[in-house]
Amino acid sequence: MIRKLTENDRQIVLEFLSQEAAINLFIIGDIENFGFDQDFQELWGSFNNEEKIQGVLLRYHESFIPYYKDKSFDCKGFKDIILSNKGKVILSGKESVVENFKDILPEATKKSTYFCELRNKDKLLNECESIEIAQIEDAEKIYNLLETIDEFNATDTNSIERIENKLKAKSGRIYFMKNEHEEAISVAQTDAENRYSAMVVGVATIKEYRHKGFMSQCLSKLCLDLLNEGKTLCLFYDNPEAGKVYHKLGFETIEKWTMLIKL
Repeated sequence: MIRKLTENDRQIVLEFLSQEAAINLFIIGDIENFGFDQDFQELWGSFNNEEKIQGVLLRYHESFIPYYKDKSFDCKGFKDIILSNKGKVILSGKESVVENFKDILPEATKKSTYFCELRNKDKLLNECESIEIAQIEDAEKIYNLLETIDEFNATDTNSIERIENKLKAKSGRIYFMKNEHEEAISVAQTDAENRYSAMVVGVATIKEYRHKGFMSQCLSKLCLDLLNEGKTLCLFYDNPEAGKVYHKLGFETIEKWTMLIKL
């Protein structure tokens, strides 16, 4: 049986999702931030005959994330809900789940990245004395650094205003290093933080300061603090060189995260 989830379902849904908290970071975060009663967000649950939850489907605007654990899970009900959404559809999730939805989006563009998780601090660096935690007044320094990075340049994702809002809302945190001119030279950030986990994003070092271990120091300090709070860390990557750094610090690839985009 599939039904709409409500506030009364919060505890059972979060307990179910927390079994794979990193994979379900986005669903958990959206529940914590927006609840169950928003025009732009809906959640459905699939229950067995004993009323035990077996799967969850999130709609956030035109984006859908399905999740279930049992390989024999019947996706038809979730497929029908997704197909009822006319127009643009973005379907994402762990590859082993999303693969079962390809048949309803045959013309969709597929994108995949590696999904990594960090659960312990064994391989993290301990000597990170010069790392600072960004405050709202540091937003311009962080923005200036990110503007020098090709993959971040010319987007509004890292505008000064968005960085300030992130720090104000505490939806993520930013750790960084400065040079002798008080300029930010290396940064590691989180986003989509919730009670169980956080996503590492926006990790970067200015070109002339690379290959000195600064990124590893920033990221290690960030991860140490979050792990000490009882949270797991996760991240996406598709750059093999970046992947080597993450794996060296203890991140383990646990899945591929796949996105199907139908315009």
